[in-house]
Amino acid sequence: MSGAEGVPAQRSSRHIRTANRYRVLRRVLAAGPVSRPELAAATGLSQATVATVTGELHRLGMVRAAGFEDSAGGRPRALLAADPAGGTLIGVDVAETYVHAELFDLTLRVRASTRLPPAPGEDGPARVVERIARAVGRLLADDGAPAGAPVLGVGVTMPGVVDREGGVSVFAANWDWREVPLLDLLTRRIPYRLYLDNPLRATTVAELWFGAARGRQDAVVVNLGTGVGAGLALGGAVHRGASNGAGEWGHTTLVHGGRVCRCGRRGCVESYVGAPGIIRTLTELAPDAAVARAGDQTTVIAALAAGCRAADPVALRVLEVWADQLGAAVADLVNLLDPEVVVLSSWVAREFGAPLLTAVREAVDRYALGRPAARAEIVLSPVEGNPVSLGAATFALEGALA
Repeated sequence: MSGAEGVPAQRSSRHIRTANRYRVLRRVLAAGPVSRPELAAATGLSQATVATVTGELHRLGMVRAAGFEDSAGGRPRALLAADPAGGTLIGVDVAETYVHAELFDLTLRVRASTRLPPAPGEDGPARVVERIARAVGRLLADDGAPAGAPVLGVGVTMPGVVDREGGVSVFAANWDWREVPLLDLLTRRIPYRLYLDNPLRATTVAELWFGAARGRQDAVVVNLGTGVGAGLALGGAVHRGASNGAGEWGHTTLVHGGRVCRCGRRGCVESYVGAPGIIRTLTELAPDAAVARAGDQTTVIAALAAGCRAADPVALRVLEVWADQLGAAVADLVNLLDPEVVVLSSWVAREFGAPLLTAVREAVDRYALGRPAARAEIVLSPVEGNPVSLGAATFALEGALA
């Protein structure tokens, strides 16, 4: 054995090369067109390493020459940019209430998207795989990709605990799935390289590459939807844990002996701060409120958010109680991890926006220790569109870079 930390030298060298490709391409995407000296300064890599890496990326078709920068004297510097025609990437966000898929070019611009509603009573693995394959097929039939661009890979995120390396949906509480060999099932229907993971990791990758965690070493991405979780970035990289299960913050205990959670336990964070938990708080506080009968959970959450903007007392009271519960749970993350930034992400956070952000900041200040609370910036995700499908596509991009 030789190389870093007991890893064989050949494997260590491959990992270093892949990591360097990540760093350079992320900077090209963020700042391009950009010169090689600028890339060296921004990434901390030597100019020789940057020259080698950009040459590799050019041969892979991922970057292209983009002219020369203006020069007041001396030799003009060549500029590089991501090549949108170098390939396409597909990201699929599989959630309890939809399958959302997007086709991206290599600049990570959305070229086509599709969304399939849930099929009531059809949440078995075969039916879910069929919907995923149908969504991918729709994207490729849309003709939104650059002409001749190959599909480099398809990233698919599944709620619950996912064995990323083995391609297994270990546990999905919403469908009562256990040990489903999902990657094998998908491979039979989708003829491209597939990358399976959890939406927490996808949103974290999206924030690291394109959002509020870019350039940060330690970040927490709080995913607020039907389910909730906390994506973790430690030391500038996604933290997965020993079993790829890190971030299941939604199933930590907020209230001992509290509400029954869909995981079967009591008092979980998710049972209070996920969309169904918010709606339950509404019905407990105001059982006769018309907003509680507005429709499905998406419609009710949107109506509550609109009520907050209109200063409706019932909606404001729900926000007050919910934000206090959410802030207490976020304060635990702040105390435990001491992050630079906490990002509130996903559709529930987007619906409530600034009023939620203000209320959560105040609650974190009440419940967290003073020093880490003062250090942690709490923000709404700046990532436009669907961060989960973007992060899933980025898994495919990372696979292509490797």
